[in-house]
Amino acid sequence: MVSRRGWLEGICITGGEPLLHEDVDVLLRLIKEEGLLTKLDTNGSFPGRLSALIKQGLIDFVAMDIKAPLDKYPRATGGRCDPDRIKESISLLRSSEVSCLFRTTVVPGLIGSDDIETIGRMLKGAPRFQLQAFSPGKTLDVGFREIQPPGPVEMEALAEIARPFFEEVKIEGKTENGA
Repeated sequence: MVSRRGWLEGICITGGEPLLHEDVDVLLRLIKEEGLLTKLDTNGSFPGRLSALIKQGLIDFVAMDIKAPLDKYPRATGGRCDPDRIKESISLLRSSEVSCLFRTTVVPGLIGSDDIETIGRMLKGAPRFQLQAFSPGKTLDVGFREIQPPGPVEMEALAEIARPFFEEVKIEGKTENGA
């Protein structure tokens, strides 16, 4: 990191799920000691670790994936995430001073307009929300490899549904029409 001084402002810790690693605090502490900002990408499944990192002042920004409305988490994650832990992480981030972004990947057939509205109601008042277009390719579930990404018109329509609930709504990712 020393060789990058002046080039870097911060480092993003991402994964998979970086909070799977019990000692992620060691890495974050080293980064902070270098005077760099830290961003954590998480799915929210480890609220205890997230809370500890926030309390230690090791995170400057968190981007948390919201896979689906909480009642659809078992389907959206193959049962890999406990919706109660997700809810706890959401509450933790909303009550903390740490800047955060909530984001949802739009997977056709899994996430639709009703889901975006439900997520919006759940996160109402959060400053930032990002919609990401699903990108097919190498996926854990081979059934998703043939799904076509949503088009720009669909993504903008979903963003319009989300806008009343957030201060800022962004759209990220390549859609089938290249937008």
